[in-house]
Amino acid sequence: MEIKFGTDGWRAIIAKDFTFANLSKVCQATASWIKDEEITSNGVVIGHDARFMGREFSEFAASVFASLGIPVRFADSMATTPALSWAALEYDAVGIVITASHNPPNYNGFKIKAPFGGPATPDQIEAVETRIQDASPDYQPQEFSELVAEGKINLIPLNDLYLDVIRDRIDVEKIKKSGLKIGHDPMYGVAQGMIKTLFPDQTSEIHADINPGFHGTAPEPILKNLQPFAKFVKENDCDLGIANDGDADRVGLFDENGNFVDSHLVLSLLAKYLSQEKGFSGTIVKTFSTTSMLNKQAKKYDLPIETTKIGFKYIADKIVTGDVLLGGEESGGLAVKGHIPERDGIFIGLIIAEMMMHYDKPLSAMVEDLFDEFGPHHNIRLDIYTTDAKKQAMIQHCNDKQVKKINGKQVIKWEFTDGIKHWMEDGSWVLVRPSGTEPVLRIYSEDRSQDVAQQNAEFVSSMVDSF
Repeated sequence: MEIKFGTDGWRAIIAKDFTFANLSKVCQATASWIKDEEITSNGVVIGHDARFMGREFSEFAASVFASLGIPVRFADSMATTPALSWAALEYDAVGIVITASHNPPNYNGFKIKAPFGGPATPDQIEAVETRIQDASPDYQPQEFSELVAEGKINLIPLNDLYLDVIRDRIDVEKIKKSGLKIGHDPMYGVAQGMIKTLFPDQTSEIHADINPGFHGTAPEPILKNLQPFAKFVKENDCDLGIANDGDADRVGLFDENGNFVDSHLVLSLLAKYLSQEKGFSGTIVKTFSTTSMLNKQAKKYDLPIETTKIGFKYIADKIVTGDVLLGGEESGGLAVKGHIPERDGIFIGLIIAEMMMHYDKPLSAMVEDLFDEFGPHHNIRLDIYTTDAKKQAMIQHCNDKQVKKINGKQVIKWEFTDGIKHWMEDGSWVLVRPSGTEPVLRIYSEDRSQDVAQQNAEFVSSMVDSF
């Protein structure tokens, strides 16, 4: 099989393509890249999430790197992706995360974090991919325990270190004194216990035990996967609900009424808070599938704005090379000035808690303030599991500008930054794009009305079966 990195890392089905042999090849290629291009002399920091055999895969990866002469720091327990990214920056090392993030439970994966503290750049990933073909599937590293005993693998208390960073950058004491009640759904992932450690008397958890099958639901913090949590937030009288994906770099929020507050709205809330209340400046960076409310805010706040392809690695590159206020994507990955150039679902959730204390308002009221100021913006995403032939046919149909009317509304403009975005005369849009990590066709839609946004997305998705 050909091993290819997608939007964020290499993902594959466990025991089919995600095997020790293939993992060895990826580790060998990464080690070769680190040495050949002199990326760092400080080696790698390795950790894993809560997935099936995460510990075994990560120990094996550590053994390959150490056996090849790459110094290894190894998280002494499962760790979040943001913690690994912070460690990469802190130690000037390459971060390696054994995780498939939000993918279904039968997947595992391999993420590379650059020494700047964010996803490896597309050029860096390509440099690793080109070396995979030269790696041996039969390479036998030295045993993990032997390498630890020899000091070639050093265990570090990464979770404790990361929580200290959170305490330093979030007004934890103010949130404690407020008595704010937080609901937390780690979705059986690596974030379990993290917020409760910070706020033991204020946090109620659900789905916070080890279950590598995630009870059959992919650990992605989107509304359709979080219905039990919505009910939990209301029943436990929580002021804020924070949900994280499998490796805790993404976030989904709920207000005090159990209503979902998606990433589009969270980004817009952050843009207002950071620029108008904190006095921060910088560029707003968003991916192609993210709300156009940010464009209206950038204009009003006199801030530059840039749109990238979908994938946080494109945002991270902007953060590292420029002055960025915040960056984010529709799928729950957000980053802000003053933290790492990486998605951090726990950190973002707690900034929203801090924001609620600042405004002395519930989350629902802050969202309504946004709508009053910039008009309502509602976003929908539909994931269509279909054949590759139908997926490619639909993409070609859209590339050829054959979708000229959507749900009775005329399409007046097309954009092709990443997929095909269809703009309609009233400012609404529908984006059609294949997933970069799963065999899925995604349909994104934005409209002033939640119902119409849903109808527009369904109108376009209904075309797929005609091919």
